[in-house]
Amino acid sequence: MANHPDLPVCTDIASVFLENRPLMDLRAPVEFEQGAFSGAENWPLLTDEERRQVGICYKEAGQDAAIALGYELIDAEEKDRRIALWQAFAEAHPQGLLYCFRGGLRSRLTQRMLFEATGIAYPRIAGGYKAMRRFLLEVLQTQSADAPLIMLGGRTGVGKTPFLFRFERPLDLEGLARHKGSAFGQDPEPQPTPINFENQVAAELLRLLQRAPDDPILVEDEGKMIGARQVPPVLFERMTHSPLVVIERPLDERIEQSLKDYIIDLEADYCRVLATDAAGVSEHMREHVLGGIDRVAKRLGGARHRQLRGLAEEALDAWYACGDLQGLRDLIHVMLVDYYDPMYDYQLANKRERIVFSGPPEAVAEELVARGLRLA
Repeated sequence: MANHPDLPVCTDIASVFLENRPLMDLRAPVEFEQGAFSGAENWPLLTDEERRQVGICYKEAGQDAAIALGYELIDAEEKDRRIALWQAFAEAHPQGLLYCFRGGLRSRLTQRMLFEATGIAYPRIAGGYKAMRRFLLEVLQTQSADAPLIMLGGRTGVGKTPFLFRFERPLDLEGLARHKGSAFGQDPEPQPTPINFENQVAAELLRLLQRAPDDPILVEDEGKMIGARQVPPVLFERMTHSPLVVIERPLDERIEQSLKDYIIDLEADYCRVLATDAAGVSEHMREHVLGGIDRVAKRLGGARHRQLRGLAEEALDAWYACGDLQGLRDLIHVMLVDYYDPMYDYQLANKRERIVFSGPPEAVAEELVARGLRLA
């Protein structure tokens, strides 16, 4: 099928991510679920079953037969409905782009159908999803290795994530992974697929480095895994060789920060995501807290695990019965002192040579400004 002379093609893939352009993904739902880009919306040319049938026909009889079958599978009413959806997206996002897997048949067909029905000449991305994915993987491989990172460390509860956003150039890996990086760090929303997480990290890194390639980027000190998602290996290697600043805060402040992060704010997130009644939210919160304790049962040991689980159940009962948070504060105190602090101290001992500064939040902020980071 020849290209229509009036239908534009975007070949500058970097600009797609740097400008955060809206994306219409024409692939079948099963392809979209396996991997996509942040902000992309799936408005497929073919359903999963239609794609399967057309694919078989393409292999057995060639492109022309496959196109003919596609038209046969989609009646006039359904075709009009799909065109109306593409039109709505195009009109809502005039700066957007469309793409299929390789930027070929499906995207060109959609362009032509949309143009002939509406007069909208919506641009497609040359090379499609495959080219964009390859571009982002190259970003991770080539630009991560020399990225000017400064790592932000500190014991659980020092407030590293809110501190990160005090500066103009944060790379929030936990936010992109939708996980706070601990046994209690699960987000109400599921983590992105591994491919989507890689895509998001690469796109964000690209934007940061394009704006100011030599200015430092602040990244929270993470392990290889954030929940069930692996930090891209080249980026992680760079992180392990980057200077480290460490926030220090008193235990009582850390308890309050942990209560806010892992209980108060999390409950609000459950309310927002689940849109359910109070009983439903409380049930999810119970599963979250008790599940977190169960996930570290081996490290705690049988007797200690049973003791802390009992303490957690009592604390949750008191909170939901009369709003009493003291039991949860006591639970957090024990978890910090007996579990998280010893583990963090052991990990930090292996990073001593990389620590360039440690102190309370304001002193760390001053040090980071002196090292070239700008406050937001």
